[in-house]
Amino acid sequence: MFRSRSKEEKAPTDKVTADLSKKPRDPQAPKGRPTPKRSDAQSQRRRASTGAPMDRKEAMKRQREARRADLARQREALANGDERYLPVRDKGPVRRYVRDYVDSRFCVAEFFLPMAVIILILSVIQVRNIQSISLLLWLAVIVLIVIDSIGLSFRLRKQLNARFPDTPKRGAVAYGLMRTLQMRRLRLPKPQVKRGERP
Repeated sequence: MFRSRSKEEKAPTDKVTADLSKKPRDPQAPKGRPTPKRSDAQSQRRRASTGAPMDRKEAMKRQREARRADLARQREALANGDERYLPVRDKGPVRRYVRDYVDSRFCVAEFFLPMAVIILILSVIQVRNIQSISLLLWLAVIVLIVIDSIGLSFRLRKQLNARFPDTPKRGAVAYGLMRTLQMRRLRLPKPQVKRGERP
């Protein structure tokens, strides 16, 4: 009565369940699960039709892929100047004009990095005269950059007020001055005008 059934006795029940699974289910037979609420069923259908993710992991994966695609588009836009995909700080006609205005001129500040390297090498040499020359050069470079930047900011502000009288220009001059500190070939977005070519 309490003994375990042998393998031979268990086998027929497996065959019966396999045969039952092959047969089509009777529409009147119970489902074996509760009917979902209408709101749950509608939200599942909506999610399936829109392609929305079913779980948090899938949502995070899609978000990462979308961010990667946005960054790739942004890098391409920085290289070719496409306004649609540029970062917010570089968008708009005012910022474009500032970039073109700065890129069309020679600025002392763009040579700051190579000059700083030269001055640093001169200051390392243990000769008193060369070290004093490097100190004077350092001072001269800083003074030239300050004078050039002040002149550029006045001229740029004047041009912006003339060209864009009703457009907000907050931070545009500072944006231009920061661009002058970068070497021309390293600037992003890439320069769209040649030197001497007025925007």
